[in-house]
Amino acid sequence: MINNQSFNLKSSVFHKNFILSLFFLFLNFQAFAQINYEFASNKNFSLGSYGRVGVDWSFENGGSIGRRLNLNNMGSIGGRLEEQDYLELAPNFVFNPKKGDETVIHVQVRLAAYSTSLTSFGNTSTSSVGGLSFALPEIYAEARNIRGKELNIWIGSRLYRGADVHIADHFYFNDHSGQGVGVEYKNSRLSTIFVASVDTTSTLPPYFYLNIKTGTPSAALRQRTVFVGEHDFYLDENNTITALAEYHHMEKGQDGTLPDEDDEDVEEAVNFPSDYGYVLGFRYNLQLKKMLPGSFNDFTLRYGGGIANGGDGGISKTWLTFGAPDEETLRYNKAYSLALVNHTVMNLSTNYTMNAYVIYTKSKGGSSLNNLAPTYFEKEVYNRKEDFTVGTRHEFYITDFFHLLGELHYSQRKDGTNPIASMTKISVAPVYVPTGLRDIWARPHLRFVASLARYNDFAKETLYSPYLQFTGEEQWGYYFGFKAEWWLWK
Repeated sequence: MINNQSFNLKSSVFHKNFILSLFFLFLNFQAFAQINYEFASNKNFSLGSYGRVGVDWSFENGGSIGRRLNLNNMGSIGGRLEEQDYLELAPNFVFNPKKGDETVIHVQVRLAAYSTSLTSFGNTSTSSVGGLSFALPEIYAEARNIRGKELNIWIGSRLYRGADVHIADHFYFNDHSGQGVGVEYKNSRLSTIFVASVDTTSTLPPYFYLNIKTGTPSAALRQRTVFVGEHDFYLDENNTITALAEYHHMEKGQDGTLPDEDDEDVEEAVNFPSDYGYVLGFRYNLQLKKMLPGSFNDFTLRYGGGIANGGDGGISKTWLTFGAPDEETLRYNKAYSLALVNHTVMNLSTNYTMNAYVIYTKSKGGSSLNNLAPTYFEKEVYNRKEDFTVGTRHEFYITDFFHLLGELHYSQRKDGTNPIASMTKISVAPVYVPTGLRDIWARPHLRFVASLARYNDFAKETLYSPYLQFTGEEQWGYYFGFKAEWWLWK
């Protein structure tokens, strides 16, 4: 009897312990599942996008060429209607502030895709030769209007830039895109950008040197720090002046590089000394109130000295140093760049808008030479260049849904002591606008594009265009294609 009671008691305790064990095990599985099977249910999400895609045809090869008619080293300056396929997707995540707080909190990521062969997206992938490439130009967090004080703070990598000449795809004056930190208060902006590169094919000496610590030459980072300040002066509701100042600093190479020699040539140098640069500029924006809303004229002038003399290849970033260093000091003390841009949009009537621009840039590197100058590892780069481009787009609103684009561009460039290379281009593009808006900024555009370019003799003989590099020496270039362009941000 005692044994049976003892057995029953032990059995009861066992069952209780077993049930408790199953219960805790169930809880553990639930917790484990919540950690490993998280899913997003946040509704504070938006997605922006920019993109262009299309096809072209050429009688030169009976198929697609996919090359711009513009001059070399000018990017889309000279007209962008023949640009290759490109896509941006920008997811934005919005966070809720404390109740009663006016702060706007968001994190934005921007993904970019393009083809390295400068052709189309179709029938290609990242594994194809000259196929798709992906980039992450933006990933940053920002708090805006903190506590209602007109104070903004951001940290991360972002396309931190102002106005652009859209028809030339040129962000001028203050393109500070990069990774860093910034603060904005009312009409003032301060930021610091940290620039580094490990591109061993680069012709920019400040960004490359050899680290010999291990006994094996290898690429190593050489970082530049860029301090930027801007302030807007609102003279009245129609007139605004923006002042710009930058300071660039780059430290010398790390310890452990090859020792410097008194007779070391620039081609053999592996440890460039510390260097600096500066930028001063101003922008004058005038709202043209006598015309229809959205009309303006924007004039900018910018001077960069030292290693801050960048602004080439259709890009205005001052930290993309131009030219070669001084042969003896290996510095850029005498380098400079002068950039002038005038951009205007005139909505002259409900049936017609004119968009025009002028871009002029003159740059010189740190070397005393005016043509090709030696840089590291027996490379040579042009140490002086001057380019000038003027262009217009005329948009006729035939109906709400059918617009007609007409463009005329003239572009010239002089590298070193070479003769001037020039191109004149005319483009016509009938456009279907499905949104039915009579606005130069209405998108999407579904276009048929026909462009004709004429090159001068020097441009023709030196194949001074992506198009000529494909076709060979031609006085004329042409482009026929169907193109779509869109953006959606708000």
